[in-house]
Amino acid sequence: MTADPPRSKNRIHASTFILITMFLDAMGIGIIIPVTPDLIQELSIENLGQAAIIGGYLSAIYAVMQFLCSPTLGNLSDRFGRRPVILFSLFALGIDYIIMGFAPTLLVLFIGRLLAGIAGATHSTANAYMADISSPEDRTKNFGLVGAAFGLGFIAGPVIGGMVAEFGTRAPFFAAAALVGLNFLYGMFVLPETLSQDKRRDFLWKRANPVGAVMQAFKIPGMLMFFAAFFLYQLSNMVYPSVWAYYTKENFSWTAAQVGISLGAFGAMYALVQGGVIRLILAKLRESHTAVLGLVITVIGMLIMVFIDEGWMIYAVLPLTALGGVVVPALSGVMSRSVSEDAQGELQGALSSIMGITLIISPVMMTQIFGFFTSASSSVYLPGGVFGVSAVIAMLSGIPLFFALRQTRRSK
Repeated sequence: MTADPPRSKNRIHASTFILITMFLDAMGIGIIIPVTPDLIQELSIENLGQAAIIGGYLSAIYAVMQFLCSPTLGNLSDRFGRRPVILFSLFALGIDYIIMGFAPTLLVLFIGRLLAGIAGATHSTANAYMADISSPEDRTKNFGLVGAAFGLGFIAGPVIGGMVAEFGTRAPFFAAAALVGLNFLYGMFVLPETLSQDKRRDFLWKRANPVGAVMQAFKIPGMLMFFAAFFLYQLSNMVYPSVWAYYTKENFSWTAAQVGISLGAFGAMYALVQGGVIRLILAKLRESHTAVLGLVITVIGMLIMVFIDEGWMIYAVLPLTALGGVVVPALSGVMSRSVSEDAQGELQGALSSIMGITLIISPVMMTQIFGFFTSASSSVYLPGGVFGVSAVIAMLSGIPLFFALRQTRRSK
């Protein structure tokens, strides 16, 4: 039995389901943020400072499991198809939220976040699914839609979590479980398989791990340089979620509400760029040129952030910052064209693992740099200095990107 790519109405249902899944993935991260401090204190009777440290470990274990498991899920989808992997992950994620909702101890909560990192590592399979149902010229646009859904999830998560938390610290977990469960049922009825039997390949553990997936992709001309560019760009761009709350409080004395509003504004602009603006750009420019343009815009935005000294200026720079977000879908589109149809899941798994590494490294690194520039013992007090460092890292990502694009052109 073979699987044919969904068409017309089925295709719309399938792509809608994938976008909802990505939305829920991001929302699931954010929905528990408002209650995490209270829940940790409830389980450990620690003060807020100690609870924050424990919360950091919870975030780290989630990111580590995403890093380790994304290539495995991507390779499993190349072997058994996209549908069973996505549906199983959703089912497991729903069960996990229930476990965390009933968690009686910190140990169970940690186990829950560990399982959430495994089950939530569906980004690679979702992108592979979108690659299956898209023509090569439309893949970057559709990757942009996935990015937009993810961005909207980050906006909605904390808002929903804060509202539901009025019913108790455990309520957001059960709300997340209910939403994931409904999406699972929706997928059971509308999600067709897109990877035909003749395009599937054997599952090999040596390729289904972060190192193996990346090493396998290195065999493709220019991929090593693409991965280096992707890693450096993501490392620099993670400066925003890593230090935003600290930076705005230090530089402008913003309240938590003001910080939340600014993050919501950024998320909305980012989603607009990913879901719509990028299509307008791609109508005029190639994917490779779009990636370079986005990189230049990113660097300019970060350099401006260094010297901002009034809170209102943030909102003037946000559109520029969001526009730089075209880099990731453009790069994903270029790389997707470079691999065969039976390796799309593996590629996306490798990219998710690289992103996972940056999620582990960048918060620690960026907060340390921010602390240096704002420390009383520092020779230079410059809260925005961390963005200057990030701008340098982003510029460095242009070097491997240049060589990757040149090698790709030569191999055609």
